[in-house]
Amino acid sequence: MEFPDLGKHCSEQTCKQLDFLPFKCDVCEQAFCKDHFACAAHKCPFAFKKDVQVPVCPLCNSPIPIRKGEIPDAVVGEHIDRDCKYHPGKREKIFTYRCSKAGCKKKEMLQVACDQCHGSFCIQHRHPLDHGCKRGSRAVSTAG
Repeated sequence: MEFPDLGKHCSEQTCKQLDFLPFKCDVCEQAFCKDHFACAAHKCPFAFKKDVQVPVCPLCNSPIPIRKGEIPDAVVGEHIDRDCKYHPGKREKIFTYRCSKAGCKKKEMLQVACDQCHGSFCIQHRHPLDHGCKRGSRAVSTAG
């Protein structure tokens, strides 16, 4: 062997393979081969430091911050009891923009405004000819 100090042996007890480009675990800082560099593969005792998860409220879908040592289920339960903005009786309306055309009762999710009269209309009545637009600086005709 010309280079006896080149490379490192895998730190996994069952492997000990000589690796010339070893991976270093960013949690326990030991050298591993390509098969054992993941925390789960070498059963890293400090994996909990890297595995940080933020619980999400199942009702309002907002992330809930937790401190070290707190139980996530207890923190989520406390959030639901105190700070949760979800109200089961009150539903947020999606279709809020009602058509301004006389006789039309359709509602849209997004506002479709006429460029000439600035009224809010449904998709069917969005063009000036479809809602009988009388305002505007230019004449509106079927020819365009």
